[in-house]
Amino acid sequence: MIMNFDTTNISGRECYQLLQPSAKHLLIQPVDEHDLRLLEQEVDIIWTLSSEPFSLVAFKIEDWNRELTPWVAQPVFGTVPFGDGAESTLAYIAEQLLPVIQQKGTDTSHCLLGGYSLAGLFALWAGYQTDRFEGIAAVSPSVWYPSWIAYATERRPFAKAVYLSLGDREEKAKNPIMAQVGNAIRYQEELLQRQGVNTILEWNAGNHFVDSEKRMAKGFAWLMK
Repeated sequence: MIMNFDTTNISGRECYQLLQPSAKHLLIQPVDEHDLRLLEQEVDIIWTLSSEPFSLVAFKIEDWNRELTPWVAQPVFGTVPFGDGAESTLAYIAEQLLPVIQQKGTDTSHCLLGGYSLAGLFALWAGYQTDRFEGIAAVSPSVWYPSWIAYATERRPFAKAVYLSLGDREEKAKNPIMAQVGNAIRYQEELLQRQGVNTILEWNAGNHFVDSEKRMAKGFAWLMK
């Protein structure tokens, strides 16, 4: 159990809650084991960056490649293909997670959705699907994902604000598909700006695996401003 977080099971998923009655913002974050180990540090950093009261609910993703991706794609690394489980994951948030949180007395009217890596791609995609989230923190998002840029080009997100960030060495990846992430995220920022969406692209030092908790904290703190 993570200190300061209440651990519970909501509709078959492990959830980690830090609920504050006076919070204006509700942060939602899909996480894996690595993210969970850093969740306390992430919250501590948010508190140093923002004076806004917030609640945070993280929920566990078991099958990263399937549950967070919007359509089927062949493996880009390793042998595990990507699935089309993002729609089910979004439905879980809207239809199961948020109603339970609301029943506990937490304000769910100002939701911010954020994630790292494929979870960042999921958050970005969700911002195009529903107006349920006021802001999206797509942190080191997998915008190299096959057909993502074509998808984003044809749509405008419902979210009012989108935070984008990337490590400055991520586009130097040896994998040629993943190395497209730099140009892809620059285009994503330009696209959102043309559409009048409040957005920022922040560059961080290091590759994809550096300071994920700091990067997530900065994304949520920016959105709360």
